[in-house]
Amino acid sequence: MSNARSVRSARGADGLKTQKVDVVASGLMAALMVLGLIAFLLFLIWLTEVWTWGPGELVIEAENLAGRGDHAAGFERDIEPPGAEEIVDLTEPTLEQTLEAVTDAATSVAASIDSIDSQSAAASHGTGVGDSRPPGPLGEGDDIVPRYERWELKFQAKGIRPYAQQLDFFKIELACIGGGVQTVDYAANVASAPQSRSGTSAAENKLGRLYFMWRNDSPLKRFDEQLLGQAGVRTSGRQILKFIPKSLEARLEQLEARAFRDAGKTTIRQVAKTIFQSESSASGGYEFKVIEQRYRNPGG
Repeated sequence: MSNARSVRSARGADGLKTQKVDVVASGLMAALMVLGLIAFLLFLIWLTEVWTWGPGELVIEAENLAGRGDHAAGFERDIEPPGAEEIVDLTEPTLEQTLEAVTDAATSVAASIDSIDSQSAAASHGTGVGDSRPPGPLGEGDDIVPRYERWELKFQAKGIRPYAQQLDFFKIELACIGGGVQTVDYAANVASAPQSRSGTSAAENKLGRLYFMWRNDSPLKRFDEQLLGQAGVRTSGRQILKFIPKSLEARLEQLEARAFRDAGKTTIRQVAKTIFQSESSASGGYEFKVIEQRYRNPGG
């Protein structure tokens, strides 16, 4: 009896031993798991190199600027316009009329005697005290510093070629106006093969592009003159402009909005000045960054 039990016990112990097929199967499963983990890690590395996740675009509030239209400058919001003689003295030019004053080529005029609906005689002075709104299309608008006064662009460049490469990268077009020339003369692709073209201020106004001009003398201004000269554009006695594309303007809007919100501000009405600077990016190109932002006084 005891012999039979010992035989069954031995057989049961042999049945619990690890079989070779189990060893092979477990080894294959472990190898597959390691290979799968390596493949997953390689996929993540590839994904991060091919795709980039930005911080996301912000919703930009519309800038509804106030303007007095054909109304003369003053300190009130009079319904009655000033007299005809005062129109000549008080009316300030809009953006289009500013181009006319410099280029002698704009198509619109600030105001004319025939277009004024007034009871005042041509040789009399009106009883109105003008309009306190800034120059621009007629409308109430919001109390916002316009971006052509609020924005400033800076470029980091040790020579004319790196500077020209930045202009081409952002698709910024140089231009010259005034100096007795009736056209707006442009220069593009200034770093490689300079190309020039001419257009009218009326055509440029239809594009509605934002432009910048030099307020102070700068070495970069000398670079602009050289680049325009290489494209065959005369610069002597003329005003130099930089026209930026709509895509770059939209990008600058995003950068500005993110900067003032990171600073705890809630609306563009609080921003007085935003200074952007072009710097080299990790991808080998260039990018603008907000290097300074100033804010208006509360209630200002």
